[in-house]
Amino acid sequence: MADSIIVIGGGPGGSTAATLLARQGFDVTLFEREVFPREHVGESLLPASIPILETLGVIGEIEAAGFTPKYGATMVWGRDPEPWSWHFAETNATYPHAYQVWRPTFDQMLLDNAERNGVNVRQGWRVVDATVESAEPPTLTVESNDGATESVEADWIVDASGQNGFLATRLDLRTNDEFFRNLAVYSYFRGAERLPEPDQGNIFIEAYEHGWSWAIPLPDDVMSVGVVVDAAWGGARLSDKPIEEFYRNQLFMTGRTASMLADAEMIDEPRVIRDWSYTAQRLVGDGYILVGDAACFIDPLFSSGVHLALSSAVLASAYVTSALRDPDMREPAAEVYTQLYMQQYHQFREMAALFYASNRTSDSYFWEARRITQTTDDVSPREAFIAAVAGQPPQGYERVVLEKGEAPADFVEGVAAVESERARRDTEMSALIDSVWPNRSPMLDAVPTLAEGISLARKPVVGDGQFEWGAVMSSPARPQGAPISMLVAALASRIDGRRPVRSLLDDLFDGVSQQQQAQLLPGLLTALRVLYVDGMIAHWRTESPLPEGEG
Repeated sequence: MADSIIVIGGGPGGSTAATLLARQGFDVTLFEREVFPREHVGESLLPASIPILETLGVIGEIEAAGFTPKYGATMVWGRDPEPWSWHFAETNATYPHAYQVWRPTFDQMLLDNAERNGVNVRQGWRVVDATVESAEPPTLTVESNDGATESVEADWIVDASGQNGFLATRLDLRTNDEFFRNLAVYSYFRGAERLPEPDQGNIFIEAYEHGWSWAIPLPDDVMSVGVVVDAAWGGARLSDKPIEEFYRNQLFMTGRTASMLADAEMIDEPRVIRDWSYTAQRLVGDGYILVGDAACFIDPLFSSGVHLALSSAVLASAYVTSALRDPDMREPAAEVYTQLYMQQYHQFREMAALFYASNRTSDSYFWEARRITQTTDDVSPREAFIAAVAGQPPQGYERVVLEKGEAPADFVEGVAAVESERARRDTEMSALIDSVWPNRSPMLDAVPTLAEGISLARKPVVGDGQFEWGAVMSSPARPQGAPISMLVAALASRIDGRRPVRSLLDDLFDGVSQQQQAQLLPGLLTALRVLYVDGMIAHWRTESPLPEGEG
């Protein structure tokens, strides 16, 4: 009999996890308290989500739905009071656009797809009670819209209950992010002016005195429009005036967004979302895992919500598959799931904090507070973010802010230092490679030394639908580690600071044919170069000084 899995929530995270787990042969039941289609904000997707939608098999349906193609973002932000744009094609040739989706339709597509893949989808049922961590197996009590109740058992629970965070709230796991204490008020308009070509499908974000606004062009001449303000400031004003009055007053202050809405009609009542940035202290427990907004949520500035839901669902399905099939994998894979999810979360968080700190289009309580408090006590994610941004091609928002905003001095200096060091190391490696690469490369006679704090470990890595045992190289700046091939790991484990690469390879290639050695050599030397540029290898010792100073 197949292991049984219960998924709480039928949004993008829940439907994705359910689909992938059903494909693994598990008996999957999904409980969704609403009856789809249902209203939901968060319409702007990222290109990074497109490969996941392809894997789910829904990309054709999405392309045919008439959703607005999203080629980038247009902003009034930073130093420049005029709108500026950036486009995904600048950094992503494979996926140069995403979509602005109508969430009732989009979410329905994903949920229907889960059902087609064998998931038992039960809409109109909400989870009202749970016994986890003290029960074997975990047990849930569910209630239908007409009041019927059932008690259900499962081998594993995937909590994708969104911002309600059923298990995180019940187990008191949630911690609010004090920096992003914001609230949003949003509604929908018909007949709003669009941005001029080629940006007519872009999300438009505008900083103004009390916060910022979004305008997302949707099908059928509809636009999602929201304002984000400080939670305490906005809450105090919403307590003594109608939501719509507050909302329209804020939109009036935006300037360009207000102009786009001048001839538009509001077609829905404004809604309020409060205090939405938080993390769970634990993402995986005994018999359960948290996915998407049920685990954590970050300020919506970068439209990261749906992507984090989809990507964490992919990781969660791989984790549950591994945990049920290989008990020895359960604890180490849980740690890796948490690291991978929080790595994405922290990068979005640091990016958002950086953007808030960089805005100089407005002077007000909202912006001054975020400039003063933009640094975080959690230094490691910030350092990792700087390292991720530095030395790489432009990735999008995080690079544009260096040009369009006034980024904090410590960030700019940190990026410059890392980029300078990477460039120096790359120049040194170029000096070790000549026209007879690779068989007679001077690199073969150089002696590498691993950086301090480097560790090699056998850890779970994401494989085809599940976690597999693999090799990971970690450093103090990258504690989550970087997966490397077993062959590169075998070479790195031989680095002792005394022997040249030629000797290390002779040891590694013991018993390997000359033909195989010739095939493997270029890849191994390239891997060593990458490890040096990334700082995993501290330095090289050579017979003669290198042009840019000794490595």
